[in-house]
This record gives sequence, C-alpha cells and structure tokens, in this order.
Amino acid sequence: MSKIARLLLIAVFLIVAIGPVAAQGPVEIVFWHMEQPPHRVARVQELLDEFNAAHPDIVVRQEPQNWGEIYTKAPAAVAAGNAPDMLFAIPDFTPIIRAVGAVQPVDDFVAEMNEAHGFFPAAIEPYSYEDHVWAVPLWNMAHSLWYRKSVFAEAGVEPPTTWDEWLAAVQTLTTDTQYGIGLPANRHLYTDQTTYDFMINAGASEIYNPDGTLRFNNEATVAAFDFYKQLYQYSPPDSPNWTWGEAEACFASRTCASILQFTVITTYDTQAEGDPEDLGVMAIPHSADVEQSGTIAYVNGVMVLTDDPAKQEAIYTFLRFLLEPENYGRFLNMEPGLFLPVTESGSQAASYWEDPMVVKYKSQIEVMLENSRNGMLFGFTGGNIFPSIAQISAQNLLAQTLQKVLIDNMDPAEAVAEGQALMEEAIED
Repeated sequence: MSKIARLLLIAVFLIVAIGPVAAQGPVEIVFWHMEQPPHRVARVQELLDEFNAAHPDIVVRQEPQNWGEIYTKAPAAVAAGNAPDMLFAIPDFTPIIRAVGAVQPVDDFVAEMNEAHGFFPAAIEPYSYEDHVWAVPLWNMAHSLWYRKSVFAEAGVEPPTTWDEWLAAVQTLTTDTQYGIGLPANRHLYTDQTTYDFMINAGASEIYNPDGTLRFNNEATVAAFDFYKQLYQYSPPDSPNWTWGEAEACFASRTCASILQFTVITTYDTQAEGDPEDLGVMAIPHSADVEQSGTIAYVNGVMVLTDDPAKQEAIYTFLRFLLEPENYGRFLNMEPGLFLPVTESGSQAASYWEDPMVVKYKSQIEVMLENSRNGMLFGFTGGNIFPSIAQISAQNLLAQTLQKVLIDNMDPAEAVAEGQALMEEAIED
C-alpha cells in the first residue's frame, strides 16, 4: 500500500471514529427593541461594539422595531420561526409572547443579578407569575407633568396639586398663541398611558377585581374620563394624531404650556432653550377623592426567546455586561432622564450621574425618580397580576374608550360602560 493510500485510509478512519470537525464560529444573538431614535440606536451600538470586541466568541446584533407594529409582528415572527433571540418588553406585552410559547423562564439568572446588583423589588414583580420570572428587568419609566417656570410665573400660575387647581391653571395658560396643555387622543399606547394617569389620580387604578373580573366601569373611572375631557378642550386640535414625539415637539415649540410625558429633557435641550433653571417638572395633580398623586410607571425588561443553551449562555453573558454599573449607566443614558435605574448599584453608578446631560438636569431627574415611587401599571396593581391585560393593551382599549368621549362626544358614563364591554369581549377572545 502506498504512503498516500495509507494516509487516506487513516483520514477515513478518523472521520468515521470521531466525525468531521465542524468550524466553530461565534454564537450570533439578534435582539429587537423599540427604541428607534437614532441617538438611542447609536448608544446601544456603542455598547454592542465594546461587548463584541471583548467577546470574540459572541456576536450580538440589534434590530430596532417600533411600538406601532410590534404587537402583531413579534407573534408572527415566532409563528414563522424567525423570532429574535431576545425581545425587549413591557409587562403587558410579555403575556402575548408567552401565549405563543416562546418565552423562556429566567428565574436563576434574575436571582444571580439580584445578588450582584440588587434589583428594586418592584422591578421584578410585574414579570413574576405562574411560578416563574419571564423577563430580566432593565429600566423604569414614569410620567410627570412638564412646564416652564417662567411661563407659569408670567401667567401668575402656581404649580397645581389638585384637579381644581389644574383646570384653573390650564384655562389661564391658554392664550391666542399657546395651549394650556397638550393631551393625546390617538388610539395609541401613549394615550393609554396618559388616560391611566387620570384614572390613578381619580382613584380608579384597579381595572380588575381580586377574582379577575373587570371593574373598569365605576364612578372613579367615569370621573377620570370626564376630567380628561375638561382639560382636553385646552389642547391643540391635532391631538388625535399624537404619539410621544408630537407632544414633546408641542412643548419644545412653546405651543403647549405643559404636557404629560416621561421626559422632555432631550428635546428641550436640543430644540428649545435648554435652560435647566426654567424647566419645571412636578407630580401629576390628583382629584379631591385621592390623597396622594400617582403616575403610570412600568419596568421595561428583556425576554429570552431562544431555547438553544449556547445562545442562552451568550445572552446571559451580554446581560451581565450590560448590568455592570459602568456600562449600565451609559445604557440608561441613551435617553437621559427617560430610563430610570432598577438596581441599587445602577442608581448609584457614576456612569449614570456623571453623564453631562444628567448633571445639567439633575434636579429634574431627582423629581422624576421621586414621582416613580408612586407609579403603577394597569393590570399589575394591588399585588395581583392578570395576564389577560395583554389583550386590553394590545387593542389600546383605554384609548379607544377615551376617543368615544373626546371624538364621538359620548357621555363619559356611557363610554366607560362600552369600554368595559369591549374589554370583556377582548378577554373572552
């Protein structure tokens, strides 16, 4: 037998014995998020580049999406077998993806990160039900009432704390060139959020009874919708088309004297005066039936959708990197003031507080953090979690009910009764 023949025989023997040696490339992770503004995408990419360079065996790639499509796009992607490996989420979105069987429990990893960084208990709670934790908390968000101190002072208006004071202030602030407040009326998540602000401050924060039946149709909810209508007459006529960006633009241009929003800091700093001494932020006023102001607030998390062990470990490696304080502060400050920390270590991180924009607007951010302590989310209140809220949220039924009052001029009591009927139908489907 020739030497070449012997070598070929040995090669065949090795292939049969141990199998072919596959080329081991890096583990690729794709994640979707809905933070589309270019500066947010750029900050995420900056962190991804650092992580990928330090971990040559992993490649993490972002694919920005938008909130207007994600409630239908994500389940369709799961059904088609081309879902991302990670998907950013809010609490009422998670049950929708769980219903199609894609979400992996993250109990052990969340416990590990809790030990390392100290999650605030409220951060984990909305993702903890049916014996598991279904998302890794990343940041909190909470509404506040934004205004210019000089505009209020020139009009002789003091920052209101009650609804009576709020209505009087908005009336006074409305002039030939300025609307007293900007309020959305679109069938959109932003309108859902703002509507719930009014419900909280009317004493109607609970949409469900403890047994899981709906209690949306009650006097406090009606009062919330009625007061929204009273303020809405001092809002711009294009409000039915608004999402978050239009509200911020209205404030930045001085067309709106005040708005309810998570933050206006970036638009105010880049498109308006950028004077931190004049930018006011306060807790949302409440009705006479409520003792303390509240706001909508919810923790954004990330769901793990892959059941591949190698990909799961790569995801956890990336999230460990992201939650390290020196990285976490920079991640939150992709939009300074909008994304609030959900860990003890992150809330004290120099990378968070030393960002130039955070330094400039520190007092406003401190008020936002204080407001967030009185935050809650519909369907996740009173220690109870009702996953069926996903069907209500996905169809923007709070906003749809509000439109009956504002656009169709329906009596608030009738609209709320119809709203509950729509919710019951959505849950049954």
